[in-house]
Amino acid sequence: MSTSKGRAIPRQDSQRLGELQKAQAQDEFRRAVRALLMHPLMGAAHEDFPAVRRQAERLRDWFAREAAWPLHVERDGARLFKRPADLLDTTRGLAGYDRRRYVLLCLACAVLERADAQITLQLLGERLMQLAADPALESRGFAFTLRSAAERRELVCVCRTLLEYGVLQRVAGDEEHFIHDNGGAQSDALYDVQRRMLAGMLAVMRGPSTWPAEQAPVSFEDRLQTLVAEPDADGEQGRRDTIRHRLTRRLLDDPVVYSASLDAETQAYFFNQRGPLASRICDATGLTPEQRAEGLALSDENGQLTDVSMPAEGTEAHATLLVAEHLAETLRDLRKPALLTDAAVAAFLRGAVVQYGRYWRKSAREPGAEVELAEIALDKLHRLQLIARADGEIRALPAITRFAIGSAELQTTASPKATMNKSLFDL
Repeated sequence: MSTSKGRAIPRQDSQRLGELQKAQAQDEFRRAVRALLMHPLMGAAHEDFPAVRRQAERLRDWFAREAAWPLHVERDGARLFKRPADLLDTTRGLAGYDRRRYVLLCLACAVLERADAQITLQLLGERLMQLAADPALESRGFAFTLRSAAERRELVCVCRTLLEYGVLQRVAGDEEHFIHDNGGAQSDALYDVQRRMLAGMLAVMRGPSTWPAEQAPVSFEDRLQTLVAEPDADGEQGRRDTIRHRLTRRLLDDPVVYSASLDAETQAYFFNQRGPLASRICDATGLTPEQRAEGLALSDENGQLTDVSMPAEGTEAHATLLVAEHLAETLRDLRKPALLTDAAVAAFLRGAVVQYGRYWRKSAREPGAEVELAEIALDKLHRLQLIARADGEIRALPAITRFAIGSAELQTTASPKATMNKSLFDL
């Protein structure tokens, strides 16, 4: 029995207190893991950053052991250097970004690296134009000016991305006015440049500026591979660790991992170790494992660990659910074609207007709107790895069968007299 200020504390209460503290620490650790997975570049202003700082040592150990992802936690922020298992996955990336916008983002970071502690939006745009005039970029057809509203809108989009990541902090002004007022005195904005957050933007093993000109990779795929290439593992245990890290990265990033997508060596490890692998990940993240013959999925009941939620609200979300159920039937009914086309899905949605159109917004009920609805739905299902798309053809993947709801059966309510003699379990 221990004492505090002369009063005895029963050992049982002391144990309960210890268990409570342990549970609170585990909840905080789990919250920090989830926050870093969604916000790998986290500023000090983030609501979960205090938890990340308190759990920093444990977080570093867990990410290094399970995924071989380095984690740096400092006073000004945290950076989890995530490296995806599949570099050519086209479903990833910033919303609304194409290759041109990514070039602008990289050029903006290059400008900020050479800038003073503060910079204006107008000055950022002018210096970005100077870098865009590089002959290497011009030879590839890239050009950027601030003369059109569309180009100013692109610059503002890049700035807002940097604001979201904490690289810039707005001091004064408004970006929206900059789009419509070309260089007006009242349309500028002033930012503080956060050096530490800027330094963490590029999550690579080797910076591209370290390549000698004669050794620089040529193709896009080679450049990606060279940026994140890791040392080759030594020995049998090293190879097993590499496979485990690769699988963990996929399970943390992807909604489902299909065993058919794995090479023979990885598949053998996956079948033998997916239970313990899923258990370790779920203990740290709060995800729920679903093991099936076709693979493994880790689902998130509250939807916090996803940038693509399903189900959701709105016309597009309803259309996506209808398409998912329709495609799921192609796996259940062998009489239906296993492959569908974009046009077939659009035709299905055109027919669905009769039954469900009253719940949709008016523009979605117009003739021809089904083509856009179909593209939105199929893109979402593709990003969730519920379908595969190639050359205008669609193939439903096994995980989509969870949306095969089937037809509802409506039952009439029995009369009070008929239910008087029935038990609760008969109702």
